[in-house]
Amino acid sequence: MSRRGNLSRRGFMGRSLAGLTAAGLPGWYAGRLFGAVEATAADDKPAGANDKLQMGVIGVGPSPRRSNALYGAAKRSQRVAFTGVCDVDGRHLDHARGQYKADGFEVKGHKDFREICGREDIDALIIAIPDHWHALVAIEALRHGKDVYCEKPLTLTIQEALALMKAVKETGRVLQTGSQQRTEFGGRFRLATELVRSGRIGKVKTIECRVGKNPVSGPIKQVEPPKELDWDLWLGPTAAVPYRFESDKKTNCHYEYRWFYEYSGGKMTDWGAHHLDIAQWCLDKDGSGPTGVEKASAEEPHHGTDGYNTHPSFNLRYTYPEGTEVFAMSGGGTKVDGLVDAHGQKRRDRAGRVHEGVSGDENGLLIVGEEGTIFVGRDLLLASDGKILSEPIKDDPKLYPTRPTDHMANFLDCVKTREKPIAEVNVGAGSVIVCHLGVIALMTGKALTWDPAAHRFTGAHADDGNKLIGREMRSPWKLEV
Repeated sequence: MSRRGNLSRRGFMGRSLAGLTAAGLPGWYAGRLFGAVEATAADDKPAGANDKLQMGVIGVGPSPRRSNALYGAAKRSQRVAFTGVCDVDGRHLDHARGQYKADGFEVKGHKDFREICGREDIDALIIAIPDHWHALVAIEALRHGKDVYCEKPLTLTIQEALALMKAVKETGRVLQTGSQQRTEFGGRFRLATELVRSGRIGKVKTIECRVGKNPVSGPIKQVEPPKELDWDLWLGPTAAVPYRFESDKKTNCHYEYRWFYEYSGGKMTDWGAHHLDIAQWCLDKDGSGPTGVEKASAEEPHHGTDGYNTHPSFNLRYTYPEGTEVFAMSGGGTKVDGLVDAHGQKRRDRAGRVHEGVSGDENGLLIVGEEGTIFVGRDLLLASDGKILSEPIKDDPKLYPTRPTDHMANFLDCVKTREKPIAEVNVGAGSVIVCHLGVIALMTGKALTWDPAAHRFTGAHADDGNKLIGREMRSPWKLEV
């Protein structure tokens, strides 16, 4: 992958330990990462034409489509060949066929995901489509015997998350959620989690997950959909509504669908699926979750389906049984000074300017314990004391059996070994459920009590919450649970 901060096997091997430590990683941890990559790089050996993993991609198109990054990550492997692509937009299909052909792959194009899922010559599928389709398409693929790499957020609803977990269990297939913060970005998020889980900052009091604000649009003009786009199939299980478009940055379709609750959850499921996932990891709550959620504050959203209707700004409070509070916020978090890196140095930005710490709007997680504080972002790892980061962890909390530094490579390895990937379905579903709890709290405006074992709201306002666990689907689409 070309994305800055990624530690793919090949990219990593070209770096020195000095370079990794210069990027803010403590020397002892950089050494572990480097050793992990060296130990696993030899696994990616060339495969004969008949032995290659045959892959397809559902949801393609020109940049900035996420599928391009995933395709780029997978095609680096010498064990992979691509034979199929699928998209409801013919423009995207044409682009992908040309792109893949230039890379040496002859792919057949499909408009309907059921066709590519049913192909016997495809072993695994990458799913990078709008959120309201994730669960239905992934379940279709699993039931046709495909292993699946599915982008985050894994589902649109809690009910879909439960159905997807059931489908993976019943089929025995491998599913990786695209929550790459567990592997990539210099291993910063994993290191932060290991430090927290090993007790380095004591009992965790609060975690702030800063996910950013949702954009606003006002009403968006209704127009005829492009002739190449099957708008009805794009909408799928959601209500039949007009296609709206004023620009690439103002539409209810490609990419910008994220700002409509009908198709996604805004930043709560976009960035929240990343940062709340790490909060869950830090608190050892994979497969579980909080027991309460409430809206601390929120800006009134646009009402209706003619414009972006996710809450522009918000602050949600989650409570966990051990007393920890987790906040998912668009901004306005705690400003913290005095934070340093593993070398005891203050933060420097790309222009070389020195900063005392982090602002309340810095994207990432602020983790406050009784004995120290950690802030982690995609290119940033700071603590209230450099020793929190610099001193090696004596007892490895063993968050995962290996130390993958490439999310797609971890998926491909698990397809081969049949082991569980680092963001397997129970991880991805559990974390997106936490995101959906926040969306439901925003929608209802109520303080809600949650039973993470039964996956139901209880107590006061339980009915308000439980009726939003699932959503009615437009015929003929239905979720089999």
